[in-house]
Amino acid sequence: MIQAARYSSTTPVTLATGWSLRRLTPPSRLFGANGLRTGPDGRVYVAQVAGSQISALDVTTGELETVSAKGGDIIAPDDLAFDPGGNLIATEYMDARVSVRDTDGKTRVIRADLPGANGITVHNGRLFVNECRIGGRLMELPLDGSAPRVLQDNLMMPNAMEFGPDGLLYYPVMGSNDIWRIDPDGGEPERVAGDLGTPDSVKFDSAGRIVSTQVATGEVLRIDPRTGERRVLAQLAPGLDNCTFVGDRLFVSHFSGEIIEILSGGGTKTVLDGGLMWPLDLTVDTEGNLYVADGTFFYAYRDGGLHTVASLFSAGTPGYVRGVSAVGAGEFLCATSDGKVSHYRLHPEPETEVVAEGFDQLYGIAPGPDGTIVTAELGTGRVLSVRAGGADVLASGLQGPMGVAFAPDGTLLVSESGAGRVVSIGSRVDTVVDGLHTPQGILVRGNRLLILDVGLDALISADLTTGERETIAADLPLGAPPGVEPKPLLGTPPFSGPMGPFASIAAGPDGTIYLSADAEGSVMALHYAE
Repeated sequence: MIQAARYSSTTPVTLATGWSLRRLTPPSRLFGANGLRTGPDGRVYVAQVAGSQISALDVTTGELETVSAKGGDIIAPDDLAFDPGGNLIATEYMDARVSVRDTDGKTRVIRADLPGANGITVHNGRLFVNECRIGGRLMELPLDGSAPRVLQDNLMMPNAMEFGPDGLLYYPVMGSNDIWRIDPDGGEPERVAGDLGTPDSVKFDSAGRIVSTQVATGEVLRIDPRTGERRVLAQLAPGLDNCTFVGDRLFVSHFSGEIIEILSGGGTKTVLDGGLMWPLDLTVDTEGNLYVADGTFFYAYRDGGLHTVASLFSAGTPGYVRGVSAVGAGEFLCATSDGKVSHYRLHPEPETEVVAEGFDQLYGIAPGPDGTIVTAELGTGRVLSVRAGGADVLASGLQGPMGVAFAPDGTLLVSESGAGRVVSIGSRVDTVVDGLHTPQGILVRGNRLLILDVGLDALISADLTTGERETIAADLPLGAPPGVEPKPLLGTPPFSGPMGPFASIAAGPDGTIYLSADAEGSVMALHYAE
């Protein structure tokens, strides 16, 4: 299937009278970009963890083909390799699996007990895999699924690897910030290069030199393993993940989904534009600035585009942000995928203060009228009031609580996505709006409750006094494509718990309503002209 973007619909968005809609950001073509591998057909195959998708990119025409689609048998692919028969082998980072997709399109699981399975390569018909985790292993995996042979263990987050022309296996170790090599048939590992910029891939050019992306610094490094000579081929933004050669042409991937060709002389050329992986929660600060949580990156929208404010690799980072609420100018409450509630400040220097941690799948977060912090804990079905070092349970037994907001009178409202309703939380749990499908983001504007319902692909307005409802927008690009049932992303403890989408909603001071159009990876703006 040739695609122009990751999601397309022939049904236009329908708006209620007086409303207009525009996209602040263009639809994404991929769900981010992780592992890269040049296939036997000369196309670049792109693994996309967040979207459970593998695409093939023609670097000459820019055409994309979905090879393994969201909802298919391969979940959270992180890196890729091909065996001599042209079969595609993928590591499934969040599901601890390695799978083979045969040339006839059938998929089978080789192993399902490799936590953090990530780096992968095939050499002389032999398959090698490592685990990108603290204490990870480097292994040879028999293709028949029998027990792996461990070459090395207790590694600090190894990543994408490759064999050199000397027949040795070269692999980066992110946690120790260096590159190593080992004889696959036995022997002691040898350190090749150190003091790097957090290397997360190793490939080789035609002259036998290492090319390695540096996730933390954004450098693309070339290292001669024979002499140790180093050269920065390009300086890009932090968040690089992998690289591959098509002939002598070098391409690198960025977590945003951008695919970049590295040209001679340090120049670069974007082959595929980046975009948003999800997006997740949205918030507007007291100065009217819109911010977008996209997991790996936290963006500000200004001057017609997204600008990175924080990432997993920046100083003072809050981490992988899923829920966010502004509490001042450049000041936020954050709920992260690794179960932390934090206070994040941009000024005078980026700084994160962890309020409490150890939670299970946090989503929406909001400040209460009395200054408390309220958040939805989807994993346990609870709504929590978080305080320094702990939390008090405001409600439990809910089915998929996600969005949180406060009514004008201070009543706490929560979207119960699994029950198709919005409830109020007080001395008891009461239904405020029912008959919904999968409500996620909610927002109170005056006496009206706005509900973003992913199951209905709609933005619904409900009067909190009369219960009167109006569909403001229908056929929105929300959730999974029609007919697709996404498979859960189990996460990689302790770095992340299970990951999932969160279509959110926020409002600007001029009344503009902002939406996370997570199906297509864009942010939309709705405006009512009286």
